[in-house]
Amino acid sequence: MSSTPSPNNQDDELAGTEQPFMEHLIELRTRLIRAVLSIAVVAIALAIWPGANQLFDWLAWPLVSHLPNGEKMIAIGVISPFMTPLKVLLMTALVIALPVVLYQVWAFVAPGLYRSEKRLVLPLVISSTLLFFLGMAFCYFFVFGKVFTFILHFAPQSITYAPDIDQYLSFALTLFLAFGIAFEVPIVVVVLVSLGVVSVEKLKEVRGYVIVSSFIVAAIVTPPDVISQLLLAIPMCLLYEIGIWVSKLARTKSVDGQGAPERSEKESA
Repeated sequence: MSSTPSPNNQDDELAGTEQPFMEHLIELRTRLIRAVLSIAVVAIALAIWPGANQLFDWLAWPLVSHLPNGEKMIAIGVISPFMTPLKVLLMTALVIALPVVLYQVWAFVAPGLYRSEKRLVLPLVISSTLLFFLGMAFCYFFVFGKVFTFILHFAPQSITYAPDIDQYLSFALTLFLAFGIAFEVPIVVVVLVSLGVVSVEKLKEVRGYVIVSSFIVAAIVTPPDVISQLLLAIPMCLLYEIGIWVSKLARTKSVDGQGAPERSEKESA
């Protein structure tokens, strides 16, 4: 015979679930505040040295160094000389503080993960951050010079090539993001194989489609020149092969190192 729970029992049940939920909200707020504070501290430090203008000069150096006769960039907007360097400063602060931000995300979700998941997630977070930075560095030190050389080589002699600083910032951020994400290809491959979504053998079978897709993506996100498209598509193909090799190596070690399946237990927060 079923009995209807009394209002007091219902209140007790709600009270038992309300406290953990509030604790999670407080924890989330604390992690967000720490992440924002880390970005703010880095931004203040960058404002003191080297300063927003110097940061923009460093960002613009790959283009300015290729301008003929010592010409400079221009600012069309009324407040562009102030706002554009400020945007560069804030974005630089975000990139520098990214490890701290990712750590706060990790600290928030880690108590809810299994031990095996923790062993997988933490190396992926670290490696994906390093690969993203590597992609940005490759774009800045290698790709920019090739792209601007190509563009200026085909520029008519009857024009004065003086790009706007806002347009250059948008262009630079687009390429930074494109190359940063492209260098995450091995991480995506390893995760898909680790989760059992796709096998190493299947990845080898679709290699041709991936190569074609890489060139299509490169043609969409890069400027309309062959150099930048090749410099994005070829690394994506190579990184895809690296992801297959790492997945195969990890699978081999997993098979050799497991005598019997181990049951992972969830750790308490």
